Amino acid sequence: MGTVFEGKVAIVTGAGRGIGREEALLLASEGASVVVNDLGEAAQVVVNEILEAGGTAVANTDDISSWDGAELLINQAVQTYGGLDVVINNAGILRDRMSFNMSEEDWDSVMAVHLKGHFSVARHAAAYWKQRSKTTGEPVGAAIVNTASESGLYGNAGQVNYAAAKAAIASLTIVMARECERMGVRVNAIAPVARTRLTEAIAGDYMLPDESGFDRFSPDNVAAVTCWLASDLAQGISGQVIKVQGGQIQLLEGWRPLVEITDDKTWTLDSVAARREELFPSSADGAVPPFFFGPPPADRERYPQMDMG
Repeated sequence: MGTVFEGKVAIVTGAGRGIGREEALLLASEGASVVVNDLGEAAQVVVNEILEAGGTAVANTDDISSWDGAELLINQAVQTYGGLDVVINNAGILRDRMSFNMSEEDWDSVMAVHLKGHFSVARHAAAYWKQRSKTTGEPVGAAIVNTASESGLYGNAGQVNYAAAKAAIASLTIVMARECERMGVRVNAIAPVARTRLTEAIAGDYMLPDESGFDRFSPDNVAAVTCWLASDLAQGISGQVIKVQGGQIQLLEGWRPLVEITDDKTWTLDSVAARREELFPSSADGAVPPFFFGPPPADRERYPQMDMG
């Protein structure tokens, strides 16, 4: 058993399977007392794994998309283990469909689990830490790690609900990092690429292990980076979004000016049109490139076409 999280109390949402499970197992193996959150029996299964390995954990089945459920989750950690030091927001679902075929329920359910679920848990945790810092007069030394996605940062057809939620989570991370800095809470996000229930259906054979012996899409590749961000080893790092894909880690940067045009007069339709070529440099055939932002073309073609009619 390791000691990186010795004496720490951690919550992992959506920890019954996939990346969340690996995060919970790693935290426990490094000495943390872990509250494993998921719906149904999945949470207890992971708790049993941790206990059998000599770790400390308890199951929680509260609905983190509920304001009250998120508060109950935070309270359970504090009441069971006497405090809280780490929150890893991982819970998520998919309801993929093209925007013109998406139902209200498809939109609302994804927003509830991803965006509201991340915020509700983080909000109640931050409120607890603020009170603790006020009482002790000291920084609390806590950490939140949220889960964004490439889909939210680069865009992926058929996932307008998921992408919007994940992009919002990236922004939420940056804002909360600024708000929580004074109380000694670091807030970061990962954008993971891994083989989970959410990706297996759309990735085809792309994410299957190859013959090299290195399973680059195994969820435990992501868990190590997540837990590092949550640990004291990452002191001073906050407000960052990091992509994790197998043996690759990328520090990502958000929206930024790429081209600027200026004028000393009020813009008109004609004056904007006259500067088009300066603002949108043309490709060789004279058309504006269809992907002005985003990953390299090779990455865009990574997944097979999804049937989302």
